[in-house]
Amino acid sequence: MELLPGYYIRHGSSLDRALLVKFMQLTYQEMFSAMDFSHLAQTVQQYFSSQTPLWWVDFLGMEKDTGILGHGDISTFPHSPRSSVACLWIGNAIDQITGDRHAHIFLLYVVSEHRRRGIATALMQYAEDWAKKRGDQQIGLQVFQSNQAALNLYNHLGYETQSLWLKKPL
Repeated sequence: MELLPGYYIRHGSSLDRALLVKFMQLTYQEMFSAMDFSHLAQTVQQYFSSQTPLWWVDFLGMEKDTGILGHGDISTFPHSPRSSVACLWIGNAIDQITGDRHAHIFLLYVVSEHRRRGIATALMQYAEDWAKKRGDQQIGLQVFQSNQAALNLYNHLGYETQSLWLKKPL
C-alpha cells in the first residue's frame, strides 16, 4: 500500500528480526555513536511477536536509492528487492492510572536520507489509525530529551508529556 508517493508500507514478519535489530541499532548509534548496541537483539527476541506489529516503509520511487546503510545497490538487502527506509514497531502498554491497554511505539525510525519528506508523520498517523481501530484510547512513546527533531515532530502531532522517566547512576 502506498504511504506517500514512492513509499510503500508493508507488514513485517518474524523473518525481519535481523533487520529490526539493525534499525534499532541505527537509531541509538545516531545519539550515542561510541557505544555498542548488540544487546538490542535481546530486546527484539523478548518483545517482538504477533502481538507487537512491525511495518516497513520501502522506497520504490524514481530517485537514486541509498538504502539503510548508504549503499546505492538495493540488491544487497536479502529480504526483498526493495529498500526499507523506515520502520514502525508497536507494542502494548497499560495505563497505570486507568488500567486501560494502549498502543506504545517501540520504534519509529527513518533513514537520514529520507527524512523531512513526511514519512514519520505518515507512520505516526498510520499507528494512530491502527490503535483507534483496535479500540485504544491513547498511544504512548518514549523519546530522549536530547532528540530535538523527534520532540518537535511529536509536539507538532499533539503529543504531550505525561510523565518523566528519571534515572540515577549507581
